[in-house]
Amino acid sequence: MAGSVGKSQPFVVPPPVVAVPALQIQSLVPSTWSTGLCDCFSDCGNCCVTCWCSCITFGQVAEIVDKGSTSCGTSAAIYFLILYLTGCAHAYSRRYRTKMRALYMIPGNLCQDIAVHCCCELCSLCQMYRELKHRGFNMNLGYHGSIERQNPTPATVAPSYVGAMTR
Repeated sequence: MAGSVGKSQPFVVPPPVVAVPALQIQSLVPSTWSTGLCDCFSDCGNCCVTCWCSCITFGQVAEIVDKGSTSCGTSAAIYFLILYLTGCAHAYSRRYRTKMRALYMIPGNLCQDIAVHCCCELCSLCQMYRELKHRGFNMNLGYHGSIERQNPTPATVAPSYVGAMTR
């Protein structure tokens, strides 16, 4: 220490810190659904949208479960066409419930997913929507918008210089 008096230390810029978005972190502990299957009226707005146009709710859920690889509009259109042409959109939407359970380690099995979507399609879509909302996603912004909102890009600022010690 005695030899370092009067010498200034070179300024070192620390490496940027990369934050992991909280929305992407997958829990290692199994969880349960944040709301029940029949708690549709806890979010009346979504309940009404799902009752009158379930393809919108499905599209929003599918975009987030697919981590933005498919858009809300594309997923909604596919759901609508399957529903309109065959009446069996529950077979398509059931896949997303299974994906979502695997993603968030929610207990259940394929038979339960099939039964829920065959008997209570709209309630299941509402529950999936509420679950993603509860986990921090802004359903109106979609996957990428929610991630950007969670992790805004920092402004570029010139590093400050700490000069030599003076008396």
